[in-house]
Formats: sequence, C-alpha cells, structure tokens
Amino acid sequence: MMKLRVQLQCKNLHEYLRELSPEILDQLYNHPATCLAVYRELPSLAKNYVMRMLFLDQPLPQAAVALWVRKDSQRDHDECVSVLVGLRLWHCQQLQGGLQGYILNPIFKENLRTALLGGGAVWADEGSSLGPDRHARDIDSLDRYAMERWEVILQFMVGSPSAVSQDLAQLLVQAGLMKSEAGEAPYITSAGFQFLLLDTASQLWYFTLQYLKTAQSRGMELVEILSFLFQLSFSTLGRDYSVEGMSESLLTFLQHLREFGLVFQRKRKSRRYYPTRLAITLAAGVTSNSSPSTLPSTPGAGDTAFIVVETNYRIYAYTSSELQIALVALFSEMLYRFPNVVVAQVTRESVQQAIANGITAQQIIHFLRTRAHPVMLKQTPVLPSTITDQIRLWELERDRLQFTEGVLYNQFLSQADFEVLRDRAQGLGCLVWQDVAHRVMVVSPQGHSEVKRFWKRQRSQT
Repeated sequence: MMKLRVQLQCKNLHEYLRELSPEILDQLYNHPATCLAVYRELPSLAKNYVMRMLFLDQPLPQAAVALWVRKDSQRDHDECVSVLVGLRLWHCQQLQGGLQGYILNPIFKENLRTALLGGGAVWADEGSSLGPDRHARDIDSLDRYAMERWEVILQFMVGSPSAVSQDLAQLLVQAGLMKSEAGEAPYITSAGFQFLLLDTASQLWYFTLQYLKTAQSRGMELVEILSFLFQLSFSTLGRDYSVEGMSESLLTFLQHLREFGLVFQRKRKSRRYYPTRLAITLAAGVTSNSSPSTLPSTPGAGDTAFIVVETNYRIYAYTSSELQIALVALFSEMLYRFPNVVVAQVTRESVQQAIANGITAQQIIHFLRTRAHPVMLKQTPVLPSTITDQIRLWELERDRLQFTEGVLYNQFLSQADFEVLRDRAQGLGCLVWQDVAHRVMVVSPQGHSEVKRFWKRQRSQT
C-alpha cells in the first residue's frame, strides 16, 4: 500500500457548512435549532453583527457597517464579513446611488428570532407523552453506554474482534480510516492511526462529517438529518424523547446514531430514545476547539501516560485497556501480558509491517512520546534516541526500493537500433530505465503499444 503522508483534516462546523450548496443552506435555516447552533459557533464579533441586524428590515450600507469597529480592528471586521457572507447569513444588496449594502438572510433572521424569543413548532417530542419509562437510564449509565459503543468502533479499527454492522465497516473504509482488500478483513490505514490519536470530541466530529458525506448516496435527506443533529445538541441529558412522527430516513439515522453511541434506545422498535452526552456535545462547541473535558472518558483511554520504553527495545505498557494494548500491538510484538501491564518488543519486522499498513515512523514515535509514563517525562529526550533513530532507519530501509511495472526490451542487433527505439520512448515520456552498455531498456506498460508499433514500422522500412 502506498504510504499516506497527509495530515487528517478535521473541519469545524462553519467550514463544513460553507461547502454546502446555497439551496441546502437555505433549507437548513428553515429550522430554528440549526440557526441557533450556527449562531452559537460564530466569532464573538460576528455574533454582535448578527444581533445588531436581527430586527432591521432594511439593508445597511457596507461603509456604515465598517464604522462599527476601529480602524486597527479592520482585519477582524473583514474576517467576520467573510464568515457571514460565506455562510449566507448576510446577503449583499444594491442600494440607491450604486452603493452596496448588507441585509440579514430573511429565512435565518426569522428562525433565529423564533429560537431566541420562543414560539414555533416543538423541536423534539419529549417522552413524557408516552408515560414513565420502566427502563429509564440515569446519566452515569448513559455515559458508560456511549463510551462502550464508541470503543467498540475504535477496537474494530485496531483489529480486535468487535461486532460492528456492515454499514459501519463500509463507512470506515470510505472515510479512508481503514482499507479492505478483496476477501480480507479491513485493516487500519495511516489516516486511521492519526484518527485514533485524536481526542474523543474530534474523533466524533470527523466521523460524523464522513457519515454526512455519504448520506445522500444512502438515500437519506441531508437537511433532515443535519437538522436532527442540531436538535439533539439542545436536548437535556438524562431525558427521554419520543420517535413519534419521525420519517423512515430519520428512524434509519437513529439506528446509526445508536450504533455510534450518540443515542440510547433499549430496542430497535422502542418508541423512545435518550440522547447521550456525545450527541449533545457534538455540535455544541466541540467543533470550535473547545475543551473535550465535558465528554466522558473512554474506558482505559484515559491512560495517556502509561508507556515506558527501554533502550533494549522493550515496551512496558501499564494499562488494562484492550484498546490501548491493541494500539501498541500495531507496531510491536507482544511478549507477556499481566493483569495491569503488558510487555512488548519493537522489532524490525513489527515496525516494517506497520509501515506497510500505512503507519509512518513519525506516527509511531509520536504515539510513544505522547503516552510516555511520568518516569519517562523526567528524562531528556523523553524517548531514547537509539529507539527513535532506529525506527526511522527501519522506515528508510523499506523505502530504499521502489517498484515500477514495465516492459523489457533487449537483444538489439545493433547499437543504432537500440538508440533509435530508446529515443522514441524518451520522446513519448514512457522510458523507465536504460542500460546503454548492454542495450537493455524498460518502458511503461502505457507506452508499450506505441513503442512496439514504432519498432514494427522501423523494421518494415529497413
């Protein structure tokens, strides 16, 4: 597999929305919950601009709007205008005298007013209409359920036996987090390894974005499921909600959210569901680089300082987390396992196998460094240089040879014949390699047919 050197890009909410078509954005703004969620994520200055224009029915000249900030803050002003126009919250309008003005998107304005001042339809039907729930879940049990479900996905990515649906496995492949060869089980990619190094909030948002990209190809309404996600972010943790009135598309989406750990539903046909903390925080600040401390911890994933690396290439991982142990096993050979510690060995074969799966030497070193035990943090450098240098050398050793397909041409009767054909291949840009002394050359498979036709014409002319 070709190594992936790209960094995992995790867009925030506004970057994602700006990529949507104007038609979809305007449909989204028909929902007060969406408008409030988008407003909540705006920069503070942009929020101020929106509130100034929320109750104005006439456009304001651009020159007048520019006076709202000092001259030394013009750059902040320009950035805010770019955000507001890019999200279609502001529309540009021609004024009398040829001037340009700004006016708040009328659909967004109306629904943000509704969200702030009240009124409109109920966003979510609370489960109280169904009567008391005999199987009600408290907040602690919801937190445990959410992170247990999320850890199943992470464990599946690192090759642990985990039961996930075919849809979910396919989504991981489509997102580039795993790769699937014909007849083989999916295995983690370089991007997937980077994904596992992210905090839970970033993992959730990135994964949700990948899901949304494939929503329409699944026959789902993008606007409908996005609006539902924003509604979930305003839910009350520990309260149940009814599925009454949901479309088939939303009910399918609910089952996927259930598998991700974003909602709890006791049975597939249950008439009520409980949003978990993962769903409530998904679009409520985590996309603006806020602290992920509001999220429950993945069982064992809190072991962020548990690895000791010795100069003899031994790794001691003080953890009982199956996920963390599986991560260490991606690039090392497991030797011993005890109740609270595992011993592994970094070897040439284990590192090169990880590299063959798309994991880079730098990612392995970063993993070891960011999870170093406090004892390791007392030394400089944190990881022994012999270990980090050797891991990089093993990667370079594997990169020394590059394989390229080609067609071999040899047994030329004269040097002139060789040079004529070699020059033709060079002119076509398909010459891969040549050995003038032995009259041997290799051309690419794409250029082979043209070179062959040329050679036949040459021979017929002689």
